[in-house]
Amino acid sequence: MPTIPPERAPSSEYGPHQRRQVAESFGSDATRYDRARPRYPQGLVDRIVAASPGPGVLDVGCGTGIAARQFQAAGCRVLGVEPDARMADVARQLGGEVDVATFEDWDPAGREFDAVVAAQAWHWIDPVTGMAKAAQVLRPGGRLAAFWNVFRFPPDVAEVVVAVCQRVLPDAPFDFQAMTKGSLDGYQVLLAKTADGIREVGGFGEPEQLRFDWEWTYTRHAWLDQMPTLGAFTRLAPDKLAEVLEGVGAAIDAIGGSFTMRYATVAVTAARTGAA
Repeated sequence: MPTIPPERAPSSEYGPHQRRQVAESFGSDATRYDRARPRYPQGLVDRIVAASPGPGVLDVGCGTGIAARQFQAAGCRVLGVEPDARMADVARQLGGEVDVATFEDWDPAGREFDAVVAAQAWHWIDPVTGMAKAAQVLRPGGRLAAFWNVFRFPPDVAEVVVAVCQRVLPDAPFDFQAMTKGSLDGYQVLLAKTADGIREVGGFGEPEQLRFDWEWTYTRHAWLDQMPTLGAFTRLAPDKLAEVLEGVGAAIDAIGGSFTMRYATVAVTAARTGAA
């Protein structure tokens, strides 16, 4: 699920990793976040595991441990690093091991890993410091993989969601049309920047892009449960959020109470080749 709020006029000098107030808003309802957010394609998890030299995984910005649990189920030993203690608490309650810290400030204490993954999180990390830290903790042959879920609403649902959001939140600094379209164009910029960071830090092979397409059918309840976890809504006043959900819920009822969302999970991955 996109967690980068689609701002109307983003600054090229002001990256997502600098918008800490947004990055740290997802823990306001960490239990809902874990319950409602989509998981990741099993094919992606399997490919990362197969390309890694061992089972030790570091999950950067692990949140509530959604991706970590998928890697655990695939036989990996996973340590998460998460700056929000509320998110980390939920991850621990669900069986995860988590260090509470920003990745930039986290002390690996000599630990090394076979894979460093970041699910829906790499854009919140300083691109220079973060990539150097990943290179530091990966064993030779270890695998770096940053990946994101990108969604696209059906056109009829998208139109209503945009109309409701624009009516209730006319002054919001977000492009709701871009949010509902789920355009991969914006993510191509993010993927390219991630790949450039891999090349610049050195010590990695040539980065590779991966894409997995899939669909998920949402009931009215399931989508309205997930919608407040999106970055455009996590800091809304309760009355405004309730108005948005009421309007979107009525629209879903009008089309039969459910809809099918198209997803693309996109990734940048590279292998650690040796000392930088």
